[in-house]
Amino acid sequence: MKIDSVAGKKVLITGAAMGLGRLFAERAVREGAAAVVLWDINEAALKDTVAEMSAIGGTIHHQVIDVSDRDAITAAAAAVRDEVGDIDILINNAGIVRGNKYFWEISDRADIDKTMAINSLAPMYITLEFLPAMVANGAEARILNIASSAGLVHNPRMSVYAASKWAALGWSDSVRIELEHAGHQHVKVTTVCPTYINTGMFEGATGFWLTPILDQDKVVETSWKQMKDGTPIVILPWTSRLNKALSGVLPIKLRDLFLNTVGVYRSMDQFTGRK
Repeated sequence: MKIDSVAGKKVLITGAAMGLGRLFAERAVREGAAAVVLWDINEAALKDTVAEMSAIGGTIHHQVIDVSDRDAITAAAAAVRDEVGDIDILINNAGIVRGNKYFWEISDRADIDKTMAINSLAPMYITLEFLPAMVANGAEARILNIASSAGLVHNPRMSVYAASKWAALGWSDSVRIELEHAGHQHVKVTTVCPTYINTGMFEGATGFWLTPILDQDKVVETSWKQMKDGTPIVILPWTSRLNKALSGVLPIKLRDLFLNTVGVYRSMDQFTGRK
């Protein structure tokens, strides 16, 4: 079943201070969500976003939280339930990337722990805080997980990031199927797998064959609509679906030759990331 609007629903967004998260927050506010909860670790940027959303007219709650900390998630979720109640729409958007190094060049193992914690484990722990109530309440509910096209193919200089997004994709779509098997059709999980987006997070990364850097507004517009429709998987753009399909049928040497030729395997060579 589709949701025409999030009006009257309670929405929680992680990584909400900037980029996709801020745009998701704006959509929730403009559609008349009963409450919008914003989580982010960047206190200054979060305050700016809260002020902006409040000016539009939304009922905004916010928490400065490091979602790589499981105990912090538990405490923040408890506060949300006390202040706002059960969440109807959960958007797991927070993410980080550490790139432009071959795996054996990683000197700080904390980068591995942080990437896996934020991109893979945090969505699991956060969802576990709110999904049981979604199931029990019986009302239409949605979970939107922002994964990546890096979870569909292999890519040099981002092995840990790719690992984190493979994990996120596998977990997210498995939960979707579990809900269907258990007969909880009112809760839908949508997993979004975009290529590089112009949020600044992937500054320096380059587009490849028929695949320019994606516009964040268009990614949010598509993701938001598909989330409300209950679409299982959203892969952006269409070339990522093609690359995934070819990766599944071509012999490995031909697959690697193709992905290298079209520029996928060179797309992180000049990566710098957000300053």
